[in-house]
Amino acid sequence: MERDTLVSFEGVVKRFGNFTAVQRMDFEIKKGEFLAIMGSSGCGKTTTLRMLAGLEAPTEGTIRLSGKPINHLPTWQRDTPMVWQSLALFPFLNVRENVEFALKMRGVGKAERRRRAEQWLDRMQISEFAERNIAQLSGGQRQRVALARSLVVEPEILLLDEPLSALDAALKVRMQAVLKTLQRETGITFVYVTHSQSEAFSMADRVVIMSRGVIEQIGTPQEIYRTPRTKFVADFLGSSNIFSGKVASVSEGAMEIDAPSGRMRLALPDTARRSRPVPGSTATVTVLDTRMGLSVARPADAVNVVPAKVIGEEFVGATATLYLETDHGQEIRVQMGHEALENLPVGIGQRLYAHWSPADGHLVAEV
Repeated sequence: MERDTLVSFEGVVKRFGNFTAVQRMDFEIKKGEFLAIMGSSGCGKTTTLRMLAGLEAPTEGTIRLSGKPINHLPTWQRDTPMVWQSLALFPFLNVRENVEFALKMRGVGKAERRRRAEQWLDRMQISEFAERNIAQLSGGQRQRVALARSLVVEPEILLLDEPLSALDAALKVRMQAVLKTLQRETGITFVYVTHSQSEAFSMADRVVIMSRGVIEQIGTPQEIYRTPRTKFVADFLGSSNIFSGKVASVSEGAMEIDAPSGRMRLALPDTARRSRPVPGSTATVTVLDTRMGLSVARPADAVNVVPAKVIGEEFVGATATLYLETDHGQEIRVQMGHEALENLPVGIGQRLYAHWSPADGHLVAEV
């Protein structure tokens, strides 16, 4: 079912002097969705969040919340609470008082705000720490207090600015589960800024990828992972091998390019045929590292084959990633299960053949 629009950015631009932090931005955030905005440092993701929170004013354009322009509204009138990277908890208040604070500022009576605060402390499984000083809590416990303080006012939207960045790896995974469960149970729209692909892809319904103030792609994690729109997105995610070259031929359902590593064939879906490249133009093709195979001998029936030597390997859980280098110096990544590696010699310097199906290549936009 199509969700209603809660937030819309319409031609939004943000400049700081001569520097344009966010270039013209047009996109929508749906009610009840978990939207992640990601990109490297300086890409404009935090500035985008701060404009939504009212901490920065757009230089141009309009931001709407529930259809109403909010450019002119101060932070305290927007009902867009934020969980900060630093958490910004009050050290002079105990845990329960921190959670009650926003309710107190809204004029909620003492008995009611205590009831609602205790309800959220219980929900966040930190009731036993209600009377403790913030300094006595662990990082994960403080994180839960910050979430309870923001959610106790039952906002329509919650903004989160890299809230898990200070936590260790194991605690991050646990808190990701907490956040996703909270968002699903409450139906509150979450807008989550992060530089971490694992955080964004594990929690978000949709992901916005930004670079130098520009939105490169918006889509579900699956869409972005499988079909990156631009070479930047493919390179940023790091899960695809990228081949660029000149278009040699284009037929009804396929095209061939001449890359430094050799001629490659790509199946063209219907969507790509409408804007397919012409012979002689430059084209870029991506192939997921999980869709590439390896063999000691050159496969007789394979269409796309690239000889390369092993230069490194990485084992994580049940999968292994092999790093290879072609004769032309391009690095190739191949990810596979340990069972698939049993019959492959993968020592450093070993020469192997990487191969993939034409259907596993993806044509990206040249921008």
